[in-house]
Amino acid sequence: MKKWWLALAAGSVLVLGACGGGEEATDSGSGEEASSGELDPREIYVQNCSGCHGDNLEGGSGPNLEEVGSRYSYDEILDIIQNGKGRMPGNLIEGEEAEVVAQWLSEQQ
Repeated sequence: MKKWWLALAAGSVLVLGACGGGEEATDSGSGEEASSGELDPREIYVQNCSGCHGDNLEGGSGPNLEEVGSRYSYDEILDIIQNGKGRMPGNLIEGEEAEVVAQWLSEQQ
């Protein structure tokens, strides 16, 4: 009898696990895409960077980024995102998300 319950529980876990997981990048609440289907750099920043750089770019344990675009070019910002700098590790954001955040930050002047 115990084996039957164990098999039922394990099967239930597998079935329920298969129902979730496949996250799609849509604007249905993920917050990573703007209504036009484009990635929202501000939301990506808030989810990945604001813990150190502040919700409003004001800095915290990481440097202030309010005028980062006047200090670094898009390519330099993208390089920092990809490879890190100082205590900041690289690849906290990757791919197209890194590119749109780098573009957005390069416009902060």
